[in-house]
Amino acid sequence: MTDSRDWFPDQDEPNPMRAAQAGMKPVLPKRFYKEAGVEERDGLFHLTLDGRVAKTPGKQALAVPSRALAEAMAREWAEQGTEIDPATMPITRIVNSAIDGVKPRQAEVVEDLSRYVGSDLIYYRVSEPARLVQSQDSAWNPVLDWARDAHGARFTLAEGVMHVTQPEEAIAALRSVIERIHSPFALAALHVMTTLSGSVLIALAHTQGPLDVDQAWAAAHVDELYQESVWGEDEEAMERRRRREADFRAASEVYRLANA
Repeated sequence: MTDSRDWFPDQDEPNPMRAAQAGMKPVLPKRFYKEAGVEERDGLFHLTLDGRVAKTPGKQALAVPSRALAEAMAREWAEQGTEIDPATMPITRIVNSAIDGVKPRQAEVVEDLSRYVGSDLIYYRVSEPARLVQSQDSAWNPVLDWARDAHGARFTLAEGVMHVTQPEEAIAALRSVIERIHSPFALAALHVMTTLSGSVLIALAHTQGPLDVDQAWAAAHVDELYQESVWGEDEEAMERRRRREADFRAASEVYRLANA
């Protein structure tokens, strides 16, 4: 997202998002609207700013098939202060990427997600210490059980980080699950959750299986949480994780609302 021209391209206004100088902090755009709302047009729900239909950075209509998802975006815009900070608008960012990036290249996104199936985080286990072994089993085994029971996909586990080749039929079964996600908004959300967690199985088990969002996020950070319990917390690392968690939860919400 840049300035108001990204949302109303016919306006002739300067770009407040242009970085001032190399090494200096970029300037956030000033808020250029009073009200954010939702308008239905031709079966889609458009974000409006002061009654005018907004655009994505790629100059596409910022429109979604679900009123609830459009209203979630509108809330993010309404909650902005005197400046527009994209970092505080994760739902809008995901919707932008779905429209501008995922929709014209859905097959490529499916292919990328399918590659995660062959090397998922939860296949690689430790042999010690016993407490971490138990934590991994408790968090990850239900995901594997879901993949087996719901989709007949049985995966091979390994100790350490050496790559283990997974059965082709198991990979194909999960790829089929991904291919059945036709909404570019749901697919974009799944991709965000996968990259943030390092596990497409955890993301799928959350969106279609037994894990709620809290369980999914915790499952993705079993090793990290164990290390913190042993060595103590690092404030900088925790702050990074909090930001990533906010994006993960936003992606979970986009997935849910896209299918509402």
